[in-house]
Amino acid sequence: MTTTTENQQNITRPSSDNKTERIVEVQGLKKYFPVNAGFLSFGKKEYLKAVDGVDFDVTTGKTLGLVGESGCGKTTTAKLLLGLEKPTEGTIRFKGTDITQLSKVGTREYRRSIQVVFQDPWSSLNPRMRVRSIVGEPLEINTTMTRSEVESEVGSLLERVGLNPYQANLYPHEFSGGQRQRIGIARALSLQPDVIVLDEPVSALDVSIRAQIMNLLVDLQNQFGLAFLLIAHNLATVRFMCHDVAVMYLGQIREFGETESVFTDPLHPYTQALISAALPSHPDIQREEIILPGEVPSPLNPPSGCRFNPRCPQKIGDVCETKIPRLQQQNQDSHLVACHIYD
Repeated sequence: MTTTTENQQNITRPSSDNKTERIVEVQGLKKYFPVNAGFLSFGKKEYLKAVDGVDFDVTTGKTLGLVGESGCGKTTTAKLLLGLEKPTEGTIRFKGTDITQLSKVGTREYRRSIQVVFQDPWSSLNPRMRVRSIVGEPLEINTTMTRSEVESEVGSLLERVGLNPYQANLYPHEFSGGQRQRIGIARALSLQPDVIVLDEPVSALDVSIRAQIMNLLVDLQNQFGLAFLLIAHNLATVRFMCHDVAVMYLGQIREFGETESVFTDPLHPYTQALISAALPSHPDIQREEIILPGEVPSPLNPPSGCRFNPRCPQKIGDVCETKIPRLQQQNQDSHLVACHIYD
C-alpha cells in the first residue's frame, strides 16, 4: 500500500482488480424544485429541473466521477443518494432494493452504508468538538460499543488516515487544511460504509497536499473495496482517481465511459469543450481550446431537443432543436454518448 507522507507528491492510480458488485443503482432519477413564478404567472407552477433523468451505478472498489459546470446537477444528485433530498421521480436501489421500500432497519443500514466527505474541511467539522467526539460520534449513535472501545477505534481510524492517536484530544482549529480533511475521511470510515460520496474533496486544499489526500483515498479504496462517487470540477483529479466518468449538462448525462476513453477520445461536443479548457498534463502539449458561445440556459426553461444545442458548434439544423438525444453505445468499451451527430 502506498504511504502518505508529508513530502509525497506522486499520485497512485486506482486499482481495478477488486471484485465488483453493484451497491447503488440509479434509474431515471429526477429532482424538480418548485419556484415562485411571480404574480403574473396566474397560478401556473414552475419547476427548476436540477436533475432530469439520470442513470448510473455505484460499484464496489471503483470510483465514478460526475463532472460538469456549476449548476449542472452534480451536488443535487449526491444529495439524493445521501437521502438529503427526495427524488421527484426515478429509483435509487441499494443492494437491489428501492430505498423508498426499505424497512426502518434497512433504512438505517443504508444510511450507515453511504457516507460523505465534504468539500470544505474548515466548515464541515464542529469547532467546539474535539476530534475524539467528531470521529467517535457516529460509533456512539449507531453501535453498542463502550466508551473505551470507541476511543480505541477512534485512535485506529486516525492512524489509518495518517494522523496520530494523541491528536484525538485536539480541536479542529489546531490542524491544517489537509489534516482536517483526513479527520473528515476518518469520520466517514467510522461506520465501515460501502459507498463514500466525495464532494470536491481536494478543491479547498493547497496544491502541495492534494496529491497526498488523493493517494490516501485511493489506498483506502484498494484496501477496503470502497465505492466512491466523486464530484469534481478539476478534470485532473477526475482522470487520476476515477475508473468511469459521467459528464453532466443541465441535469442530464451527455457522455459516459471509462475515464481514459472519455479523456483521450471525447465524443460529445460539450465534453470536448470541457477537456480543451483544462490545463494539459505537460506544458509542451498543444491543443486547440474550444470556446462555447453564450451562457448555460436556465434549468427553469431548458431548451427543447438537445439541451446543449444553443451553444453547440456542431449543431445539426432542426434535429438538435426538436429531437431529444438518448445515450447510445459507440464502441466496445461501453462508451456512451447522447448526441445526434452519432445517430
